[in-house]
Amino acid sequence: MKTDRLYAITVYLLNHGKTSAAELSRNFEVSVRTIQRDIDSLCQAGIPVIATAGAAGGYEISDSFMLDKQLTTSDDYSYILTALQGLVSAISDPKAKSILEKVSYMSNTNTNGIILDFSVLREGDDSAFQILQSAVLKKLAVSFTYTNNNNETHTHNVEPIAVIYKWYAWYLLAYSKVKNEYRIYKLIRMRNIKITDNPFTKEHEPAELILQKVDATDSRKYISILVKCKETIKARVMEYLNGVVIKEYSNGEYLMELTVVENEQFWFGSLLSFGDNVEILEPIEIRDRLVDAAKKILSLYQKL
Repeated sequence: MKTDRLYAITVYLLNHGKTSAAELSRNFEVSVRTIQRDIDSLCQAGIPVIATAGAAGGYEISDSFMLDKQLTTSDDYSYILTALQGLVSAISDPKAKSILEKVSYMSNTNTNGIILDFSVLREGDDSAFQILQSAVLKKLAVSFTYTNNNNETHTHNVEPIAVIYKWYAWYLLAYSKVKNEYRIYKLIRMRNIKITDNPFTKEHEPAELILQKVDATDSRKYISILVKCKETIKARVMEYLNGVVIKEYSNGEYLMELTVVENEQFWFGSLLSFGDNVEILEPIEIRDRLVDAAKKILSLYQKL
């Protein structure tokens, strides 16, 4: 186990650069003292670990060090294969398929008993995904028309940073030169996507860091909804709307709280589809909105 941890610490430092003993301790779930002993063991094994003291100090490996890639085990390859197979199931990317074939041949290993089937993530035409991916790699701005949550359509010209999957959909993380800020655009709402000849106006941080900052400054308005639901629908409310049980009634029904984005449509459509299995208690304006929608549907079919 110690040997595996020493190898993992080496890889972690190569990937993340200078890292404090406390952070390594949290990541590998051992004491700081154990990390210090592990670092001593790495140094004795000839790994050039550099230790820096002070508040901004930590451990890092000399840039001149190269890890022998042959240390990758068959178990390691099995997880790499699983991840690649999941990626290929989600997107029609010839490059990803080619890499999967190479790794499958080179690894000569069985699967680890895990299958990641992300085919549900495909959103119709893959051309949008491929265009955006190409623009990201070439560092060229893209233009497109976009319809927002308020059904307003505008033309945007942005610098694409990454295509990401979150909140049950594909999004483009991009820098808006007009707004001078990073924004997220839902792919399904984008039309007429074109790569321009305009190179990026500046060097952007890694997508992961930008995304963390965007998430930290989430400007979407959230609302809390109290509902009473029957036992038969409880699991679906928890699954689709992240419902939290507040109280269980003696008749087997539940009082649940939902936290949703105000102008998103998914949660409203879900509540409507639950029919009489869910009753909205608060806020009253959401209750009235659902009643109004139900009346319009009823009126439509009563004409037949």
